[in-house]
Amino acid sequence: MKMKAAVLYGANEPLRIEEVTLDDPQDQEVMVRLVATGICHSDLLLMKGEVPTQYPVVAGHEGAGVVEKVGRGVSSVKPGDHVVIPAIFSCGKCRPCIQGQPTLCVETLPAHLMGGMPGGGKRLHNEKGDVNVFYSQGSFAEHAVVHESSAIKVRPDAPPDVVCMLSCRITTGVGAVARRAGVRAGESIVIFGCGAVGLGAVMGARLCGAGQIIVVDMVEERLEMARQLGAGYIVNASRDNPQQKVFEITGGGADYALECIGNAKVMMQAFGCLHSTGTLVIVGAPPAADMVSFYPFELLFGKTVKGTFLGNVWPRIDIPRLVELFMDGQLPMDRLVATGYRLEQINDAIQAVDQATVMRAVIRF
Repeated sequence: MKMKAAVLYGANEPLRIEEVTLDDPQDQEVMVRLVATGICHSDLLLMKGEVPTQYPVVAGHEGAGVVEKVGRGVSSVKPGDHVVIPAIFSCGKCRPCIQGQPTLCVETLPAHLMGGMPGGGKRLHNEKGDVNVFYSQGSFAEHAVVHESSAIKVRPDAPPDVVCMLSCRITTGVGAVARRAGVRAGESIVIFGCGAVGLGAVMGARLCGAGQIIVVDMVEERLEMARQLGAGYIVNASRDNPQQKVFEITGGGADYALECIGNAKVMMQAFGCLHSTGTLVIVGAPPAADMVSFYPFELLFGKTVKGTFLGNVWPRIDIPRLVELFMDGQLPMDRLVATGYRLEQINDAIQAVDQATVMRAVIRF
């Protein structure tokens, strides 16, 4: 079928809106008509050439829409179902999948780097040949063909321009707190970065019953939003020393620190905000070549460093649950007011996200 897509032909180049051809879904694949898609920091890394990719490529990995067609063997969704498309798929057979870690599926990364489908091959083409898709999704387009495990059915009355954030950012933030860190009631947590992932972590900390919820950022509007969503303490890093403030608030260091920016220097700063047996969870996606340094003796005395991808959630279970929590008013992610753009305005939207002039940007089809 013919459709419009925003195609990237090289690092730091503007996206080109052009007509492309999308193949029908093959075995275990689903075609989704996109209704909305978010623009995430990871998309910016791709467009700046800071993560490996093959050009041309259609970016976008926060899609939500309606199933139009299914391939052979698909049983979890049918045409007409409303779905959220998470930024991963799971084969269900590899060691991480079997151990209950579907976001760490070993089949995910190779397919993502090759810009194609888990089963092999490309479904997207232009007049010059194949077009790659980011995160095996490519939601900066009117339609997408994805693996069945990447089409998560949700209730039809959930607004797509809100729940599309559950494809990546909000799910990552909530999952990093609840699944990866395992925050328990009364424990303290400091969250670095009040973008959508960090604000998702604030909401996750509230859901887990965390005691002292501290947020660190340099943008007052974002800090205020974090306060409205449940943060008890805010630290403006442009004025105050975060480590000193966290130690004052907690009386010796936080139980958990989350770095939700993707900045190696901030990761080290977050590590320094922990008490001797605290845990740092690295959530933000840094440039692939960045390095982080810690003093080893701090690890010997009990500190822990963990990484996470998509919050280590179980997408088929957790995403519908998060939708229910949102619809019930317990996960107020709609407070992150979205600035809406048409596909033809996507370069303006990307610039606004990169310059942090909007809280979040959504392409509405």
